Formats: sequence, C-alpha cells, structure tokens
Amino acid sequence: MSADVIPLRLRASEPSLNPMLALTAAGMNSVNAVILDRMQSEVPLIPALAGHLIAGGGKRLRPMLTVAGAELCGYHGSRHHKLAAAVEFIHTATLLHDDVVDGSELRRGKATANIVFGNPATVLVGDFLFTRAFELMVEDGSLRVLKILSRASSVIAEGEVDQLTAQRHIETSEERYLSIIGAKTAALFAAATRIAAVVAEKSEAEERALEAYGRNLGIAFQLVDDAMDYDSASGEMGKEKGDDFREGKMTLPVILAYARGSEEERSFWRDAIAGFANGDDDLAHAVTLIERHDTVSATRERARHFAARAIDAIAAFPAGAARDAMSEAAEFAVSRRF
Repeated sequence: MSADVIPLRLRASEPSLNPMLALTAAGMNSVNAVILDRMQSEVPLIPALAGHLIAGGGKRLRPMLTVAGAELCGYHGSRHHKLAAAVEFIHTATLLHDDVVDGSELRRGKATANIVFGNPATVLVGDFLFTRAFELMVEDGSLRVLKILSRASSVIAEGEVDQLTAQRHIETSEERYLSIIGAKTAALFAAATRIAAVVAEKSEAEERALEAYGRNLGIAFQLVDDAMDYDSASGEMGKEKGDDFREGKMTLPVILAYARGSEEERSFWRDAIAGFANGDDDLAHAVTLIERHDTVSATRERARHFAARAIDAIAAFPAGAARDAMSEAAEFAVSRRF
C-alpha cells in the first residue's frame, strides 16, 4: 500500500448513493430477476433461508458495481446481468458462512440465518449459493471472467482464514490488517468492477483501472465499517454494536489505540482482545480509549485516502453520469454513518 496520503476532495453537499442507484436502476432490475430465479430450489429450505438474507435490505453494492462499470464502459448488452447476480451469490454465501463462524445474531437489524435456521443449514445453503454463482459464470462462457471471479472467491476464503488466525492476536500490524481486508472484502469489489470491462471488451489498461477502482473502494468501505463498530456517533449499523470487540478482532481503530496507548491502556487491550474483558463495561471503556486517541477519525482518514485512489483510478474514462455516480459512491462510502 502507498504511504502517501491522497486527499479526498469532498463536494459541498453530503455525498449520496442516489446517483449510483439511478444509474443502475434498470440493470439492477434485471440482476434482481436473475437472483430471484436462481435462488429457487425444489428443496423448500433453500429459497427460504437464502431469501432471509438476500431480501434483507442490503444495498447490493457489489453487483451494482458490475452494472455501473458496464455503463462507464458504454456496454449495452446483457451478459453482465447474470455475472452481477453471480457476484451477489458469492457475497451472500460468504455472509452466511461468516455469521456461523462469528456466531453473529444480527445482520441488517434482523436475526441472522444461523439463529433462525441453525448452523448446518446456513453453511449448506451458503454452499448452494456458491454453486449457483459458478453455474452463472459457466453459462456466460468467458474463461477470463471465470478466472477473475474464481480467483476472487479463493482470495476471499484466504482472507477469512487469515482474519481468523489474527483474531485475539494483539500484535496484529496495520499492514496485516490491510492485507486481510484487501482479501476478504476488496477482492470481490475489484472483481465485480473488472468483469464489466471484460464483457465490454475493453483494453487491459481499462480492466485494471476498473479493478483498481473496486479494490480501493472495497478497502475504504471496510475501514468505515470497522470504524463504525466503535463510533458512538454512528447510526444503526444492522448488527450489534461492539461485535468486533467481543470477537477479539484486531481492526484498525484498536490497532491504533493500542499503539498510541499508555502501558495501563495496553494492558486493558491485551486482556480485552484475549477475551478476558469483553463485557458491556469493558466495551464502554474501549470506546472511551478509542475516543481519547481519536482512532475512529484516523481510520476514516485512511478510508478517505483509498476512496480518493478509487476516484483517481477512473479519471481516464469519459466524463459523464456514470463516472460522476461512481465517484460520488466512493465519497459516500467514507462519509456514511450506517
């Protein structure tokens, strides 16, 4: 990662996802139709469980990036609709598996599938959605697309395992943290955006530009997610506040608070991350320390750096509604409070 901080030039008004939603509305209607069709099964539990999460109110930002990327590339076909649905199935499968691994109870303000349906069914339906994703990729017929999305799936799994092994390890570095989120989150953002250039038959340079946009946006998005777990000013996140703290996850707000803290504060963090101090009072103390050292703001500042890199990555594409919407989406990713 570059050490040079790129300033993000925020617009005068509050950034919004609305231009991206408007840009992709027609395409996402087609994507959603594919999702609804392909999540069906003769086994009733499968659509019931998949629908519990898929219909749960998420932004569907990753497939939206595929649709927006196609608009940016001037592509007017329909191949990307099935591929965007594949992206969403990959994402949904990882969420189902993550909630089992983490023992999560809430997602987007609703009980998680593992709480409602149990762990075994949740894992197996996640597997089903992965297979649906690969069916859609094969139907597209592009080995290049298959390579990009299958590699992203592998990298995501590696990132999740790396995060698991870093859990409760207080000495986790910022560099390793960025590597983890680059794999578990940003890899799918990058792949989702790049495949739009592939179906549009754009140059290798344009593919890489879109990939860079997605990767940097994904890192910024995850940084803000991790900041909000400790941000008392954030709105409803759709998950229980302090989940990362209780699970002993070394996210950037904690890494920075530990690095900047006194020996007494470091002793608290060692106990907390090891799982010996993770009650409500301990969480409140953790938030106090994070506010004392301003590490939520520092995390958001790093997010703005990656958002600026995302915007710069697509600067060579023609000016217009698509580029503007994608640029504002990057700004929204770092200014959001939910």
